[in-house]
Amino acid sequence: MPALRIRLPTSLVVEDDALVRMAAVELVGDLGFALFEVASADAALTMLERHDEITIVFTDIHMAGTMDGLELAALTHQRWPAMGFIIVSGEHDMKATEMPEGARFFAKPYSYEMVQTALQRMSAEITAAAAA
Repeated sequence: MPALRIRLPTSLVVEDDALVRMAAVELVGDLGFALFEVASADAALTMLERHDEITIVFTDIHMAGTMDGLELAALTHQRWPAMGFIIVSGEHDMKATEMPEGARFFAKPYSYEMVQTALQRMSAEITAAAAA
């Protein structure tokens, strides 16, 4: 009998501040997610094009590069509508209407427990939708 292949939820952390990115990677990794990390929205698009296993993007809004995290989320949502988004910022306060459907916003400094709960729920929702 062949072994079952269990696919871990996979997240992409997009944050230009190295220390903040390390903390976000730890937060996501502690949940057992497989993950990738990049320092810009431009690099995130390249990563998303190369890795179709990514199901959730965890992104800061304000970053260096040709686009910010909101632009990344909008473009990504157009190309991959089933993608989940956790959007964080220390400078903005977002309304649901300003983000892709299903995205969740957390102001910095955010509660690790609240973000982890949102990631778990989002992952379960994406998995259920893919199975349907």
